[in-house]
Amino acid sequence: MAMMRLRREDPRVVGTFRLHRRLGAGGMGVVYLGSDKRGQRVALKVIRPDLAEDQEFRSRFAREVSAARRIRGGCTARLVAADLDADRPWFATQYVPGPSLHDKVNEEGPLSPAQVASVGAALSEGLLAVHDAGVVHRDLKPSNILLSPKGPRIIDFGIAWATGASTLTHVGTAVGSPGFLAPEQVRGAAVTPATDIFALGATLAYACTADSPFGQGSSEVMLYRVVHEEAQLAGVPDALAPLLASCLAKDPADRPSTLSLSLRLKEIAAREAHGPSDGPLENGAGAGAGWERGERRPADRPTGRRAEEYARQQTERRTGGGSAPRPHPSRPPAPRDPAPRPSGPASAAGRNPRKTGGRTARRVPAAGPPGRNGMRTPVRTTSGGRRPGPDRRLLRQRVIVFVVVTLLVALGIAAAQGCQGPATHGLGVERPVHLGASGGGHAPAAGPS
Repeated sequence: MAMMRLRREDPRVVGTFRLHRRLGAGGMGVVYLGSDKRGQRVALKVIRPDLAEDQEFRSRFAREVSAARRIRGGCTARLVAADLDADRPWFATQYVPGPSLHDKVNEEGPLSPAQVASVGAALSEGLLAVHDAGVVHRDLKPSNILLSPKGPRIIDFGIAWATGASTLTHVGTAVGSPGFLAPEQVRGAAVTPATDIFALGATLAYACTADSPFGQGSSEVMLYRVVHEEAQLAGVPDALAPLLASCLAKDPADRPSTLSLSLRLKEIAAREAHGPSDGPLENGAGAGAGWERGERRPADRPTGRRAEEYARQQTERRTGGGSAPRPHPSRPPAPRDPAPRPSGPASAAGRNPRKTGGRTARRVPAAGPPGRNGMRTPVRTTSGGRRPGPDRRLLRQRVIVFVVVTLLVALGIAAAQGCQGPATHGLGVERPVHLGASGGGHAPAAGPS
């Protein structure tokens, strides 16, 4: 937002706010950039002296400012303070940094369809909060929409409310560009929330084409077109043209409600953000989101044998049984070999089995890697049975050696125990000696020598 230096006639302090720069001037007064004692910046509007003398203006202004205090929503500039009894009534709203929609389009050209839909969805949400508070903006136009870093904001409440929309000849009543006024405002009829819907439709059409949907010309010519001619939407994208045409209907009853408009603009913004090829939306998200993640659409899934292979790969992914790459969206998965083919002479023998005695000679795979104790695990043959490998033979040899050693040790122990008894002569056994009563004894007869 462009800022200008304060002029000699401008006040330096209004209420508790110190003024720093001029932000702009309109038919109802001047807008200043000010700040309070805490440094909070505000946009402060001071009403023109001639309007301040109109008691009807003051009473209407007081009612609208009171209603503005009830507005809650992030898409509007919050009312900070106001003084309705001052010599020149004023009110201060939250300062919103950023260019207006009018300046943005005027300097950089029309917005993209996704940007227009996104801005429109946020503005319709802001209008919903305004209408719920019982207020009608009455002067929604590109210059009253600021594009802040946190999203679009609706400003300039109070000026349009106080304009006495029953006539356009009174001083200050023709607020803003006539190309954004609703037909009922031109006729002098009562304004309703549908009046803001018409203005929002014209504003979004301007964002798409950098021009009013009723062209250019004098105020009288523009007002006549608003009442009697249809809006020109030739440059509006097809995604937005039908919705904006309904917003610009001459009869307020034919325009969509604020809530309906918000929902439809959100849907269009989501679809345009995901791209036009994603098809219709489901629950506000692009239906083609799964396609971007590599998932197959029903029409692109393979059939027959390829379908079985595809199902098997999906099952392996879910169970963690395989690490096959995800199929590319543009082509069906290539069938995989049931087992890798080994190289070398063994592979040749495996591929070309020879018939021997009416039976097929099968190649026996090698034993597995060594286990925990240095022994190899048994290997299964292709027929499913176990075949003893070198580990079984080694185990048998160790068992035989253990048994033989055990027997030899046992025999050695027995022999050692036999050697510890009395000595014998030849093959005879020593007989015991029988003692007589006299203490003597006789030796037994010796055996044959």
